[in-house]
Amino acid sequence: MSVRSELREMIRAKAHLSGRGPEAATKMPSTWVFNPLNPTTAKHAAVLILFGRLDDVPAASGVKSVHEDLDVLFVTRADTLRKHAGQVAFPGGKVDPEDTDAIAAALREAEEETGLDPAGVEILGVLPDAELPITNFIVTPVIGWWHQTSEVFVVDTSESSTVFRAPVADLLDPANRVSSVIQRDGQRFCAPAFDVDGGFIWGFTGILLDRIFNDLGWTLPWDAQREVHIGVGGRHTP
Repeated sequence: MSVRSELREMIRAKAHLSGRGPEAATKMPSTWVFNPLNPTTAKHAAVLILFGRLDDVPAASGVKSVHEDLDVLFVTRADTLRKHAGQVAFPGGKVDPEDTDAIAAALREAEEETGLDPAGVEILGVLPDAELPITNFIVTPVIGWWHQTSEVFVVDTSESSTVFRAPVADLLDPANRVSSVIQRDGQRFCAPAFDVDGGFIWGFTGILLDRIFNDLGWTLPWDAQREVHIGVGGRHTP
């Protein structure tokens, strides 16, 4: 089965959970809930999770798999932003009134953030909405396939500091899998994360990526006891 077919099958398997309103949105892991979501005031956002054939930067990992020629597009948010500053994320943002739907919002935001050509992106479908309680958003993950790649770059330095494509082989490599840990108000919070060339992927993005790999059956066994502690301002230390 091709990767595109695998992605479509994953989306199809979850189609019955999509479009059922905020109350049906996928929850964050219980180990990563800092505050509850308020569904009556939650805003709607969308992210583009864009898979494509690996660019000319090879994977650093020696892990061999049928997915070693794939990569995923990410942005690093600017350090000056008020929310999620400096964090690696999928391209995306708030769904605006002029957007026809979450797919249109994800493509618009991706173009604004990375300069990609939306005409080269095939939308395979959407996954069920996911809660992002810390900022009170409901997020629609939009799965895309890059059938015709285009140059990507930081379009607006006030929004993003880097744009990069992470090889899937590096993301799946158990050596790059860790648990991110935050200590807050006497409580301990932890969730899956990825430590790869290009950036440290944690929080909502890390959780969503981990779920997708699990649902696809791509995840390799990794040591969840390897921890990286997240400090003030999102700084991380082993």
